[in-house]
Amino acid sequence: MTRLSLLNPLAAVLILAPLSAHAQFFGLGRKPPPPAPVVIDAPPPPPDPELYWEDTEPKIAERFDPLGDRRASKAEAAAPMRPINNGVAPLLYRLWGLQPLQTQLVRKGEVIVEAWVRPSGSVRQVVIRVIVRRDGRAFIQARAGFGCCRAPILRRVDIDQEMIPGSDEPFLTLAQDDVWSQFEEVLVVDKGADAVESLCVNGVSYDVTLVTAGAVRHLRRNCDSVEIGSIAPALEPVIGAALGREPLFDYLFPKGADFSDQADAYRSFIASGGRMTARKR
Repeated sequence: MTRLSLLNPLAAVLILAPLSAHAQFFGLGRKPPPPAPVVIDAPPPPPDPELYWEDTEPKIAERFDPLGDRRASKAEAAAPMRPINNGVAPLLYRLWGLQPLQTQLVRKGEVIVEAWVRPSGSVRQVVIRVIVRRDGRAFIQARAGFGCCRAPILRRVDIDQEMIPGSDEPFLTLAQDDVWSQFEEVLVVDKGADAVESLCVNGVSYDVTLVTAGAVRHLRRNCDSVEIGSIAPALEPVIGAALGREPLFDYLFPKGADFSDQADAYRSFIASGGRMTARKR
C-alpha cells in the first residue's frame, strides 16, 4: 500500500481522476468498438424453369427490327429458308446483333440491300443493311467490329436508326438497276488476253445482296478496282446511308462513300474492250 493512499484516500482519487480523463481523451486504455456485423445478401432465387423457357419473348423496339412483329401467312410459313449465298450463316448474323437475312419476311414493295466490307489486311469488318418497307419508311442497321479470333465481335459499334422521309426512293430505284444482272463472282478479262483472277493481298473485298419479295441477288467483288467499280452503283448509296451517324463508324471510311475512281476504272476497262466472265467456285 502506497503512502498516498495511507495518508488520504480522497486525495488519491482527486489526483488520479484527471489522469484517467486525460487517457480517455487520447483513446488510451479505451476498448476498440466491436466490428460492424457483416451483412451477406441472400442469393437470388433460381429462375422458374417453366417461365424461363416460355416461347414468348420481350417485344423488341421497332427501330431495331423493322420487319418484326409480322405474322407469316400459311404460304410464307411453309416456304423454305431463303437461299442466300453471301457466305454469312444465320448464326453469324446473330453474333453481329442482326436478324438473319435468310429469315427476314420481305413482302411485295419492300427491299433489303446489304453490304459487307472485308479488308484483307485487318480483322475489322463492316456490315450495312438498308430496309425499305412498303409503308415508305426506311431503316439503317450498321455494324463494325473485330470479326476474328474470338467468338464475340470485339469493339462492336452499332447503328440502328430510322432514316429521314424520302430515303426509300433511291433504294427502290437501286433494286431495278442493271448492276444486279452481273455475274455473282467474276474474272477480269482484258481485250485479247486470258482471264485473270484478282488476288486480294492488301485491299478490301465487298459483298452486296439485294432481297425483294420474289428474288435474291448477290454480288461478290475482290480488291481489283475494275471489279469494285462494277458494283459502285450499289456500294455508294448503302455505305453513304450509314455515314454521318457515328464517328467511330465513320473513321473506317476515310474517303466516305466515294467509289468514283473504281467506277472510272470499270468504265475505261469496258470501253477498251475488256469484259468480265463468271468465276467458278
